[in-house]
Amino acid sequence: MKFDWSLPYPSGREAVQARNVVATSQPLAAQAGLEMMQRGGNAVDAAIAGAITLTVVEPCSNGIGSDAFAIVGDETGLHGLNASGKSPAMFDGDALGGEPVPATGWLPVTVPGAVSGWAALSKKFGSLAFETLFEPAIRYANEGYLVSRQTAAGWARGAKRYAQFPAWMETFTTNGIPPQPGECVKLPDHGATLAEIAKTQGESFYRGKLARCMHEASVNEGGLLRLDDLASHQCQWVEPIAVDCGNGKLNELPPNGQGIAALIAMGILKCGDMDLSDCDAPEILHYQIEAMKRAFADTHAFVADPEISGTCEELLQPSRFARHADTITGDAIACEKGTLPRYSSTVYLAAGDASGRLVSFIQSNFEGFGSGVVVPNTGIALQNRGLGFSTDPEHPNCVAPKKRPFHTIIPAMLTDQNGPRMALGVMGGPMQPQGHLQVACRVVFANMNPQAALDAPRWRLLGGCKVAIEPGFAESVYEGLRKRGHDLSIAKERSVSFGGGQAVYRLEDGFVAASDQRRDGQAVGM
Repeated sequence: MKFDWSLPYPSGREAVQARNVVATSQPLAAQAGLEMMQRGGNAVDAAIAGAITLTVVEPCSNGIGSDAFAIVGDETGLHGLNASGKSPAMFDGDALGGEPVPATGWLPVTVPGAVSGWAALSKKFGSLAFETLFEPAIRYANEGYLVSRQTAAGWARGAKRYAQFPAWMETFTTNGIPPQPGECVKLPDHGATLAEIAKTQGESFYRGKLARCMHEASVNEGGLLRLDDLASHQCQWVEPIAVDCGNGKLNELPPNGQGIAALIAMGILKCGDMDLSDCDAPEILHYQIEAMKRAFADTHAFVADPEISGTCEELLQPSRFARHADTITGDAIACEKGTLPRYSSTVYLAAGDASGRLVSFIQSNFEGFGSGVVVPNTGIALQNRGLGFSTDPEHPNCVAPKKRPFHTIIPAMLTDQNGPRMALGVMGGPMQPQGHLQVACRVVFANMNPQAALDAPRWRLLGGCKVAIEPGFAESVYEGLRKRGHDLSIAKERSVSFGGGQAVYRLEDGFVAASDQRRDGQAVGM
């Protein structure tokens, strides 16, 4: 593919071209991944090291208590990994007392799956010793690192939200004060826990010392998580699902994630018999927005734990896309706000190596630091993924024990006749499938290089006919959308609320890696 290498939108970044590349949401994590490649590792080694490092250097968006998902593409095809955990065996409607799932405390805590994902990826694809992948993160945790700007902002929000959680305050603040940008932070509990995970190949986290720490904290603090819940956890290798996209395919992971929403929207978009190359045209943006509304409605209605909902591939039938497309007119329709997932904080990274292998990886504690629960003296901040459940007992995603909740975090991969072509992800709760659709369209149909595709202004649904949209489009675009019935809220600036993306695209002799200016991140190569 011959890209347009111009940068038509205001940009503070240049893409990186190299034979081995890493792009993450935090520069130190990107460099940790590159360090693994310098030591003879491959893209999977780099991705795991970057992910582990992110739990230390960007704890406001993920942690040791996260879930994770990945797609690895190589000469044998695509390999999907679902490293999300289930709810505790004691978690059911009775535990909630008829109330919604709370956002903080022990009730929304599900079994953390990220550690199992690191171990599984390393075992299947890694070329370096598992322990080696932890060295940068442990070094930063023990010796300290300087906090980046957006991480400091997220940390400050956390200090207000979790002020009533003593273990969180002790772990993440100094006398109740969060770190400022450029301040040196040490997280020795993280360092000790990561060393224990490295030494035991992750076993301690699910069936050893660290599992007992989580169990005891849960029992002592009135939680539902138990040793049996941790010991029974297993991540799963899954087959990605896909739809046609230009001369290739857009690939996402099947449920319990929302990746299928991006696929449905893409399928509907391609039924429109339109020239999709002008991604700044109001008629194209209108069609994208309307397709996304229908995709979210389907996703909300059917996606759940794959043991309940299956892969939901019946939602990807061309006839269904056509029926959806037939309902799209020149006028906006309202979408129910309840069909849009909650906003969350996430880290995404992409990597590619000289063999042509691509990795698309994402992990998250869901809302910021997660539940606010930190297991004492371990640095393990537990996620609040239980918020992803529905409290409607008739819904396939309803609250239940030993069940994976609906997930927002989704990695993506573009493929063509020559195999894996681009790893991409756009962080931020409901923004993720919307971001995948917009970035993929710009690369595939508008021939934009990945950096330009990430730099471009974006839109996101707010419910009803309301659409938030960034500055940077021509005034005629906003007017054209308003004429079609969209109630626009034009942001003052590009911001993380419209997602933060990373992308790695395979060229003939290497890769081009891009990092979104909306996050602290960086693309690096060698």
